[in-house]
Amino acid sequence: MKYYWVKTNRVVKWLLPKFLWEIKTDHKAVYLTFDDGPTPEITDWVLAQLQSFNAKATFFCIGNNVKNNPQIFKHIVESGHGIGNHTNDHCNGWNSDSDAYIKNVELCEAAISKNGGSITKIFRPPYGKLKMKQSRQLQKMGYKIVMWDVLSADFDTCITREACLNNVLRNIAPGSIIIFHDSVKAYTNLEYVLPKTLAFLNSEGYSCEVIA
Repeated sequence: MKYYWVKTNRVVKWLLPKFLWEIKTDHKAVYLTFDDGPTPEITDWVLAQLQSFNAKATFFCIGNNVKNNPQIFKHIVESGHGIGNHTNDHCNGWNSDSDAYIKNVELCEAAISKNGGSITKIFRPPYGKLKMKQSRQLQKMGYKIVMWDVLSADFDTCITREACLNNVLRNIAPGSIIIFHDSVKAYTNLEYVLPKTLAFLNSEGYSCEVIA
């Protein structure tokens, strides 16, 4: 059985204060994020759901997926959503040489730039796994490392769609950064959870905003 914090523990946030876990706000705003795309059909579906609720989000893209799906990436950009770096091929920082890891991030940055995305210096490490040396190097390069406050666990094929939805709705608060995945693996859960999450946020008076 997998174990993970759905709501990121306050101690973790305190121990890693240079990472962005949530955003202080004086109004009811949340920050929806989507990792691992762009993915054919799935990312376009996500964009349609967001548009139907006039919601904005931030997409942490994999460089190779940007290169392989440039029109979908262009659709994300033209829809006014934020773009973040998620490495070129979903590297696990704990298992990677630090110099090679940084080069992988740079490859992703180049793919984003080449395909019309502005270079917003925000980065999310795949799996949330990053060595301190890597984080320091990225911060010296001007990157803000964005983690999350609420983990939907949509990637977990062992949980029910209802449990995935509860992970989100029970833990949302003003300023929450919520993580979803526009990936094939997550789609079964995401297809159920995202429309209901957007409807809930709309009914509760939340705005969905881009991470700058």
